[in-house]
Amino acid sequence: MLANLRLKDPESMPTDEALQDALGQAFAAYEAFQDGLARIEIDQEWQWYTPHKAWFGRGWHSYLTPRGTRKEKTLYWLYVYEGCFSVAVWFKEKNRAEILKAPVSDTTKQLIADAKTWGKVPTFPVAFEISAASAPLADIYTLINCKKVLEN
Repeated sequence: MLANLRLKDPESMPTDEALQDALGQAFAAYEAFQDGLARIEIDQEWQWYTPHKAWFGRGWHSYLTPRGTRKEKTLYWLYVYEGCFSVAVWFKEKNRAEILKAPVSDTTKQLIADAKTWGKVPTFPVAFEISAASAPLADIYTLINCKKVLEN
């Protein structure tokens, strides 16, 4: 994991000013990422996590079950560091083969293949470190959409 996790004041929910201060030149990449989320109908909220003593962005969407119940599903976690941010999309191990078929770059396919499995319910993160607008945002959006479809 990256060093220098930012947004560590539990009393101050992240603002654009705090994000700009933490991200510096990477703030433009953050804005580009946020713009793309709106196009694929994903919401993001900030949540304080005591174990990490930091604010994390939670990307989610709501959907209706076949019985008409509205549910929310977490699609990614965003972590803010000094000069960059990270987006991690977590998948169940049983879906790895399906995710490897996604229309993403070879570099992203390698990230998927190399991701280590964690937990009692085997899951793995596909994490992207983003410091410039040239980051593979299209691949991230593709994986977010895969997460939406695969595990509802």
